[in-house]
Amino acid sequence: MLLQTKIQIPHFENQINYNQEILTIGSCFSAVIGQKLLERKFKTLNNPFGTIFNPLSIIKLLQYSLNGKFFSEDLITQHQGRYLHYDFHSDISGNSPSDLMEKIKVSTERTAKILKEASALIITFGTAHVYEYIKSSTTVANCHKQAGQLFNKRLLSISEILHDFDLFHNKLIQINPNIQIILTVSPVRHIKDGIAENQLSKSLLRLLCHEISSQYAQANYFPSYEIMMDELRDYRFYKEDMIHPTAQAEDYIWERFSQSFFSEDTRNKILLIENIIKSLSHKAFNPKGGAHQKFLSNLLLKMEQLEPEFDFSDEINQVKAKFNPTN
Repeated sequence: MLLQTKIQIPHFENQINYNQEILTIGSCFSAVIGQKLLERKFKTLNNPFGTIFNPLSIIKLLQYSLNGKFFSEDLITQHQGRYLHYDFHSDISGNSPSDLMEKIKVSTERTAKILKEASALIITFGTAHVYEYIKSSTTVANCHKQAGQLFNKRLLSISEILHDFDLFHNKLIQINPNIQIILTVSPVRHIKDGIAENQLSKSLLRLLCHEISSQYAQANYFPSYEIMMDELRDYRFYKEDMIHPTAQAEDYIWERFSQSFFSEDTRNKILLIENIIKSLSHKAFNPKGGAHQKFLSNLLLKMEQLEPEFDFSDEINQVKAKFNPTN
């Protein structure tokens, strides 16, 4: 008996492996994928600018980083004693304008470096609705809780996004011709815009991904949004806010992602690392007892066997602090 509408997952020839570098950018779902990559010891720069939802802002951040352009200080604002920039998430903030601009400089330089070396760029689009800062007629990534009358809200068009993406793509391929671009639409619903408006936005983003993946050989689409809407079509897979996927749903989409982009050898290595992650979270009934000490000894051996390919130095020190070999 079939109890799901299964999404056909594409199997991509350009597989991601542990020798490659990866950059994730975009909505909070890209941060979820990036964190899972980091936990499994992939060389990953995860959402260096914080959560960014709309395509124009994502592309601007990537393009400015690659070109070494400076972000305008005219877009700096204040909220609760912290300085913020309208082009960035509030994760990047400073005690002063100069402190903020220095953090932006560090983030863009790190992003530029990995864009030149990475094998995969994972972009997750969250919404096609954007806010324009009226004073400068500039599309912003975040309003930072400033007065609504400072902004105009509108829906992006496919053509304007494709125009900016083309400029970025041409520069990127000149510098890194072998990079793979993985596009996905966030499964997180933006219902503050309204249910119908959210669906319109997601439909536009899906069409955008289709256009990009059709026009550019390096670009591929992964159906995370479709998996959430069809395979996980039940509110038990949503958190209490009825918007964000639960940890179980995130794990399920991660597994489907792994099937698409990782070779069997890479997936086997992931399983070994996931077993170690699970063991590290184990809570002992008797931490000083012989059974748990033997468990820690075996765990140390597993991590040491995986080095030097994978850096488990922090985890090894964590376990050694609990280990008492005299027992």
